[in-house]
Amino acid sequence: MTVQTTPRQEHSVIGATAPGGSPAPVKSLYKYSYLEALRYKWIASERAKNDLGNAAITEWLRLHWHGWCRARWLEHLMGIIYWSEFEAPAFGTLSKNLPCDPLVLDRVLDRVRCGWENLDIILWAADWKLDTDAVIDILVKLDINRARLDPESLFTAG
Repeated sequence: MTVQTTPRQEHSVIGATAPGGSPAPVKSLYKYSYLEALRYKWIASERAKNDLGNAAITEWLRLHWHGWCRARWLEHLMGIIYWSEFEAPAFGTLSKNLPCDPLVLDRVLDRVRCGWENLDIILWAADWKLDTDAVIDILVKLDINRARLDPESLFTAG
């Protein structure tokens, strides 16, 4: 994969507010993923004592993009940060719409943050004799696969 090291677009979020007037900051995945990739490039280049250029950006996308997006999706669902590329109706739904055991929710979120897939979490719940129906309900509400955005669309020329 070849990447251009300028973001396709950079959303202006100065003075923006999340839907419903929420005080949560509004941020752009385009801008912040690009900044994360540049940080990675800088650190990797310092370690190599050589500017790694676009290869480091490509490596960050390959190694970290999906996990980074997943973490941003959870922030969006929890109402912590409004990420403008995610759907507005999903913002803050995690804090409002999950009438479940908070401990089970916390354990499921821990596993999602660690990169576990839905099936891994369901099998873990069954092994630990947890209410798998409740865990599945949580996973359906999280809809973690929504966070699987295409990284190539972020760094295209234009």
